[in-house]
Amino acid sequence: MAMTTIRLTVRSAVREAEGVLGLLLADPTGAALPPWEPGAHLEVTLPSGTVRHYSLCGDPADRSTYRLGILREPAGRGGSEELHTAVGEGTVLGVRGPINRFPLVPAERHLFIAGGIGITPLLPMVRSLPPGAWSLLYGGRSLAAMAYRDELAALPGVTLVPQDTAGLPDLDAVLAGLAPDTAVYCCGPEGLLRAVEERWSGPLHSERFGAGSAEATAAEGGFEVELRRTGRVLRVESGRSLLDAVREVVPGVAYSCEEGWCGTCETKVVAGTPEHHDSVLGEDEKASGTTMMICVGRSRGPRLVLDL
Repeated sequence: MAMTTIRLTVRSAVREAEGVLGLLLADPTGAALPPWEPGAHLEVTLPSGTVRHYSLCGDPADRSTYRLGILREPAGRGGSEELHTAVGEGTVLGVRGPINRFPLVPAERHLFIAGGIGITPLLPMVRSLPPGAWSLLYGGRSLAAMAYRDELAALPGVTLVPQDTAGLPDLDAVLAGLAPDTAVYCCGPEGLLRAVEERWSGPLHSERFGAGSAEATAAEGGFEVELRRTGRVLRVESGRSLLDAVREVVPGVAYSCEEGWCGTCETKVVAGTPEHHDSVLGEDEKASGTTMMICVGRSRGPRLVLDL
């Protein structure tokens, strides 16, 4: 079933940290907002019509507002820039969700590792767990650039690592000696996630923030894609994403993040073997080859058939 878009008003827009805009969204009539759980995000339609996804970082028990933290990325695709420059108190935004592809799983102990704005989905998680059952390592460029640092510093088990004074987080020290059944959560830029993946072989739950995935996969070998319902066969050359090729024939195909983490462009695979580069599907789902994220996915063989 398709999600319904609701119209929410920006109740407040404040600077949460250097380069980070904090928004509180509320129903203009005062109605209670749909419930959510830690790890959830919203699909937000900006005034220009641009659609972006942002993690909820407030209190799930508060049904009166949704809290978002948005990093300004001048070199990004324009969504954060628009929010920082054209959205303020009283602005009305279209919202769908909440959507949760990054849920908090039960475990005896949790370790959370955040890089920069990757703290946003992890903050509600740590606040929902009892003290002593978790720890959080939070790295950022500087204390001034670390959103919600004062809120987090008041919680036991939090270590703040500002790079300008303390260097990079010591992942080896943090991950060494962990019980193998510890649930490790990591959210942040690609480099941080890769570093954690190289050092930890136990349960890892991750969400990528920041560009890189689409550019990396677009550089790989070319292949053909057949759009079964459309009846077209396209060539996807190296240096071009599958999504870009599909949009030429199906301009209305759904997509949003273009980085493989939001799930909007999930497409059924009719034939062929997809090569997955997303952080949405689980290992079993990837192995089945029945669906893929076409913004970052490619083909392992010479031809892929999609239900489009």
